[in-house]
Amino acid sequence: MKDPVCGMSAKKEIAYEYKDQKFCFCSELCRDEFKKFPEQYLNQRDIFIPLGEKQERKIAYFSMEVGIESHIPTYSGGLGVLAGDTIRSCADLKVPMVVVTLLYEKGYFYQKLDTLGNQKEMPVQWYPEDFITPLTNRVSVRIENRTVFIRALQYEVIGITGHRVPVIFLDTNLEENSEYDRGLNDYLYGGDLKYRFAQEIILGIGGLRMLHDLGHSKIRKYHMNEGHASLLTLELLRMRRTEDETIWKFDEVRNLCVFTTHTPVPAGHDQFSYDLVKGVLGDYMPFDIMKMLGGEERLNLTLLALNLSKYINGVAKKHGEVSKSMFPGYSIDSITNGVHSNTWTCDSFKELYSKYISGWRNDSFSLRYALSIPKIEIWQAHMKAKKILIDYINKEANAGFHYDVFTIGFARRATLYKRADMIFSDVNRLKTISQEVGNIQFVFAGKAHPQDLPGKELIKRIFSSIRQLKGQVKIIYLENYDIDMGKMLTSGVDLWLNTPQRPNEASGTSGMKAAHNGVPSFSVLDGWWVEGHIEGRTGWSLA
Repeated sequence: MKDPVCGMSAKKEIAYEYKDQKFCFCSELCRDEFKKFPEQYLNQRDIFIPLGEKQERKIAYFSMEVGIESHIPTYSGGLGVLAGDTIRSCADLKVPMVVVTLLYEKGYFYQKLDTLGNQKEMPVQWYPEDFITPLTNRVSVRIENRTVFIRALQYEVIGITGHRVPVIFLDTNLEENSEYDRGLNDYLYGGDLKYRFAQEIILGIGGLRMLHDLGHSKIRKYHMNEGHASLLTLELLRMRRTEDETIWKFDEVRNLCVFTTHTPVPAGHDQFSYDLVKGVLGDYMPFDIMKMLGGEERLNLTLLALNLSKYINGVAKKHGEVSKSMFPGYSIDSITNGVHSNTWTCDSFKELYSKYISGWRNDSFSLRYALSIPKIEIWQAHMKAKKILIDYINKEANAGFHYDVFTIGFARRATLYKRADMIFSDVNRLKTISQEVGNIQFVFAGKAHPQDLPGKELIKRIFSSIRQLKGQVKIIYLENYDIDMGKMLTSGVDLWLNTPQRPNEASGTSGMKAAHNGVPSFSVLDGWWVEGHIEGRTGWSLA
């Protein structure tokens, strides 16, 4: 049963009879609203856009982080890199889209590791206006009862078809703002909960206002890439409740919104106490409405997005199942993540594909014909990529890696459930294996979040294993993992290793990048690998 006021799941025990018909509601709030204006709520209809208008209307894609280029440090890892691949794919396909994100003046962080594996975080030194064009538009939001002004900068992603997708970066580093407010978008995922909530106000509420100010008024769908942007749903509600209207147009907002959830771990979903919300957001929205949509105890931004989105998806078949168990009662589909083939294929394999598969850049599905490429040419292309990686490792770390030694790669966010140190759980067995096969060499990379102390300890444990195996197994941990290094690693190693603790890997895409370059995976059956794994063909499963 659906609540006739808000469209959420109704409870049988909260009911009201009107014109000899029984209606059920999600809460007493909605029941009381219905009693006031029953006919208006019963006359609500979903808003459908006529077919003739579809091509004129854009998709607005909101993401807290976007990974476009290594020299634009507005991403931390998988979520941002996926956003970048989505944007590039839309540019190739001529999808009418505009992207909204934040400009991080000091990036995520620049990683330095000492000889023991202690991670030191430093601000990224970059000059945004060298790469992104400032615009004159200004909008504002209210944060802690202060007016915070926001400017926009624009970067254009150009597809292979010549189609352009504008990426709008939001920035509060303006003279009109206080010193604190000027730094609100200094760091990605930095600061305390108040800082994070303020950033999400800028992204969701400020981003929507900026789109309108820039003239992007014909938006067909608002796509929230994770829950960070879900405050835009409240702004859409406010925009549709004018002084002379008496009802909340929940269905109209819901029909405009699409939500992709990426996190199978409950702790990964942003939640804020209502005391903090009240202190930062003020009287922006009645709290009974926020509690109905975002949770009674705390404002859960994932729950807010779930309740005000027409379509919801996870990022792999398995993740869709996990999300349904986390949020029972919601219709959650699954669309398995992908990667942008032209971006993540190394030069030697690009040459090979262009020789045998005409038009592969325009049609990734045609890469299935790679099965017919002579194996010797695949090996030659792989060895070219491997030489580039080994040369880089030896130059940067003086590691003494060899071209002809079996090389295993592991690179991703350094956090406990990824279990980067699992390969060292039995050091003596690893020594024996290395001796039997004629040596193995390992390359690791990945950043731990500055506040993730267990993740930092994980890096230190890997460094301890490096010292323990010195002279017997060569292991290197590369600093400051980024997009460029990711491409070099996934194309240059002989085997891609992935050891997440099931079912915590929502999707993962690094193995897909490796596959584009002829590199098989050795991975736990979780995330996308459940679908991509064919034992002994695409790689091997890890128990």
